[in-house]
Amino acid sequence: MTSKAQQLGLSQYGINDVTEILHNPSYELLFAEETRADLEGYEKGVETSLGAVAVDTGIFTGRSPKDKYIVRDDVTRDTVWWADQGKNDNKPMSQETWTELKALVTGQLSGKRLFVVDTYCGANPDTRLSVRFVTEVAWQAHFVKNMFIRPSDAELESFEPDFVVMNGAKCTNPNWKEQGLNSENFVAFNLTERIQLIGGTWYGGEMKKGMFSMMNYLLPLKGIASMHCSANVGKDGDVAIFFGLSGTGKTTLSTDPQRQLIGDDEHGWDDDGVFNFEGGCYAKTIKLSKENEPEIYAAIRRDALLENVTVKADGSIDFDDGSKTENTRVSYPIHHIDNIVKPVSKAGHAKKVIFLTADAFGVLPPVSKLTRQQAEYHFLSGFTAKLAGTERGITEPTPTFSSCFGAAFLSLHPTQYAEVLAKRMDAAGAEAYLVNTGWNGTGKRISIKATRAIINAILDGSIEDAEFVQLPYFNMAIPTALNGVEDGSILDPRNTYADPAEWDGKAKDLAKRFVDNFEKFTDTAEGKALVAAGPQL
Repeated sequence: MTSKAQQLGLSQYGINDVTEILHNPSYELLFAEETRADLEGYEKGVETSLGAVAVDTGIFTGRSPKDKYIVRDDVTRDTVWWADQGKNDNKPMSQETWTELKALVTGQLSGKRLFVVDTYCGANPDTRLSVRFVTEVAWQAHFVKNMFIRPSDAELESFEPDFVVMNGAKCTNPNWKEQGLNSENFVAFNLTERIQLIGGTWYGGEMKKGMFSMMNYLLPLKGIASMHCSANVGKDGDVAIFFGLSGTGKTTLSTDPQRQLIGDDEHGWDDDGVFNFEGGCYAKTIKLSKENEPEIYAAIRRDALLENVTVKADGSIDFDDGSKTENTRVSYPIHHIDNIVKPVSKAGHAKKVIFLTADAFGVLPPVSKLTRQQAEYHFLSGFTAKLAGTERGITEPTPTFSSCFGAAFLSLHPTQYAEVLAKRMDAAGAEAYLVNTGWNGTGKRISIKATRAIINAILDGSIEDAEFVQLPYFNMAIPTALNGVEDGSILDPRNTYADPAEWDGKAKDLAKRFVDNFEKFTDTAEGKALVAAGPQL
């Protein structure tokens, strides 16, 4: 055991006989380590012509929600929103199985040369988690250095971890069937021991979203909102937050040359205001171009880390190639984006809360102003819809309802997040809007130009001067005209149909889907009280 391993106390977790520890390695050292000529398989990184290193994550090119577990014990028994109570990924695990998995991971990491990276999750010193990552893979250390908040040298001197993540990607669990688990791979959490274990999957996002799930457990219990959203701030200090599932425009719409970025994915909202959990961005790169997303393209340089992209022999990247996965990604430290808020990752209270949806049914308006109860209802519903091709080439919309626009990462019952968000919005006097970036009766998607004009009208307050009408079934207030939206008729979705009766039929169908989905929240008094704020048939 090296003196560094003793100093870091790795043996208390069961990691022994470590040959060397690279503790908080620099970007230069990580670059040298991850591009070493003797590395093989998924450990090996390749330098690209843009300067960033590219790696492959193997068969796991996304998270593995079916392999996620939380130890059910006295701490979690009555707090966690368990998979057997709601349709979610919080599957319970026994302490016995946890002990066996921990022995597998610590066995894998023992006797090795390890990378240890100390980070913060959360930009507010009062509530942040001090997280220590332990891995034997250089690029995994690089990933967490990019994605989490990097402590100062002075902070590292006295760093004591609140949470330890042990990444044993090279080990799998041979006894999974006997233990009643899903597969040989696992992502497991123990809130009493404050440890996350990873086995079998190399996907970097498991470390990022793992800590998000933990913040989603710890913060709401303290009355702090924990949110799957992007956030930015205007010249006058006006903060906006954008909730939305993948593909609805969260990153695109919050990356705005006129506004400073707070963060692109995970935020808290406490008594001081909105703050980022992260110190980096994790952007999708499929079909990325310098023209369409110049800020993200420019961020792909040395210290950025690409995942699962196709690198040609000359080192150039084919961003259009989705043959490994459509979920190609890049992680980079947030300072790779020029227009970020200073001091980094913190701002005041949000005045505008925007829920993004991409409605493929062609029913919802491009924008509607929500009452407080409607805001809670649509937050809990978390609706979007994708167009999925069927065998006959007909494209049928498939609805997705993901509570709080992030059901996969919720550790508590969804109504707890809705209550905390509503309290924060009330205290700040925030307004809520539902913005549909999807399709209308023309069969075309609402143009990004029109959507940006709508967002601008929300952010500059001019939407408040508009005349509003009520949309049937959904009882939503929709403006009749907005600055910058050239064809104001599209603001009422009924106008985009040659036959308004067609909208009527689709609206009833979608309204029923909302009503049916919301049934699951009526097991609490809070949920029952919100039914009236949803669609009425």
